[in-house]
Amino acid sequence: MTNRLRTEILEEEDIEKELIVEEKPVKVSPENFFTHLFSKEFVSTDSATRALPFVLYLAFLGMVYIANKHLSEKNIRSIYKLNKEVYELGVDFKTSKAELAYKSTLTEVAKKVDTLGVKVSIEPPQKLTITDASK
Repeated sequence: MTNRLRTEILEEEDIEKELIVEEKPVKVSPENFFTHLFSKEFVSTDSATRALPFVLYLAFLGMVYIANKHLSEKNIRSIYKLNKEVYELGVDFKTSKAELAYKSTLTEVAKKVDTLGVKVSIEPPQKLTITDASK
């Protein structure tokens, strides 16, 4: 008896399932630029194949533009580094020149050669004149 009841319940469920089945409505995409662009009417395989060389040319130009930008930035960094080095070398040159000017003064030279036993003359230099005896 239970088997017959179960089969009747299962048959009723099958009938209900058959009645509930509905068709899904077909989705209609909205009409906009992108749907027209990618539909078969606007861009076809033939037109895409014909446009491929131009697209590749544009991609090549873009890569050249990017490479040029990287190269120019590298050069700008190099110029900045060289300008900084020139400035530092200029400062070193001016410092060395000032030290040399200070060390070549009479008092500084006298202090350096004093250890060798050379002294600064107190007497003024004498002028020597040569008379020509043959005249």
